[in-house]
Amino acid sequence: MTDPPLLEKYLRLTREALAQVQAAPPERSFLRGASDDFLGMARAYLADAEHFARTGDPERALAAASYAHAWLDAGVRLGILNGGNDDQRFTLFR
Repeated sequence: MTDPPLLEKYLRLTREALAQVQAAPPERSFLRGASDDFLGMARAYLADAEHFARTGDPERALAAASYAHAWLDAGVRLGILNGGNDDQRFTLFR
């Protein structure tokens, strides 16, 4: 069984990370589509996580929150999302 404070921690962390990131490539670049996809996947998984949390399924909620954050983290590490120099929320290359 998932610990509720742990679930809340990861939901909060993912919401904060999603609010912080921005698409890095220029609007008309090929990579802008990729950054938009990464953001869309993160939003969808976060919505799923919040749904599962509300409906009493903490294990699925934690898994979905982890997937959401992974999309953001991967996008920042690849450079298609800009998370600033925040190495607390994201795994930076250097």
